[in-house]
Amino acid sequence: MAIMREWTGQNTNQFAVMSRQSARDFDNFAINQVGIPGIVLMENAGRGVAEVIIGLLESKSMPHAVIFCGRGNNGGDGFVIARHLWNQGWTVRTALCTDPVHLAGDALTNFQICQRIGIQNTVLDMESSDLPAIVHSLCVGQDVIVDAVFGTGLKGQLSPSYGILINALNAEPIPIIAVDIPSGLECDTGRPLPVSVHAMATVTCAGLKQGFVQNPDARNFTGRIFVASIGLEPRI
Repeated sequence: MAIMREWTGQNTNQFAVMSRQSARDFDNFAINQVGIPGIVLMENAGRGVAEVIIGLLESKSMPHAVIFCGRGNNGGDGFVIARHLWNQGWTVRTALCTDPVHLAGDALTNFQICQRIGIQNTVLDMESSDLPAIVHSLCVGQDVIVDAVFGTGLKGQLSPSYGILINALNAEPIPIIAVDIPSGLECDTGRPLPVSVHAMATVTCAGLKQGFVQNPDARNFTGRIFVASIGLEPRI
């Protein structure tokens, strides 16, 4: 069984297409009815993303990655990715876009695991006037940026500080790989809110997101799109 497959735009019928609500419903079904713990779903998703990242950067002999993590489950995926890249000998650091006191549940567990195994973490002050310079300092010397800031739950307009963060990431001459959906892109419409990460590739979980399929311009932000398994396959 394939764990990760690429969506070419011509093989949509091979994938489930999920709105924000249907993605949330599928996670709830997997956890509450099937009985797969949320942390197992997070582990599977993060491992799948890590496999894509490793494959896309296989030409690098000693890769370096910086992973920007938000406070929710997308950030939790980021910490799982960090551990799996670290396991493969990568030099990895994380940047947490919130105070650690705001982490909870599975995201907190995976953050703590990264701390215990010695993965370097920087807590970003999102209100700092030096935020672009801080982002740049974290990205210097890296081979890839991993965007695990916002997932499919993002609605409404981004706050100014996150707009600054996204613009700073996009300004770096380093490829970005997005986790589930590029931060700043609206799941159901595929439009930026009002700015979005411009990714080289996006590894989305369980199924395609509705905005990817309905809005051709979403490709300007997602880059190549891969679908990773979370350990349970949605019915097509």
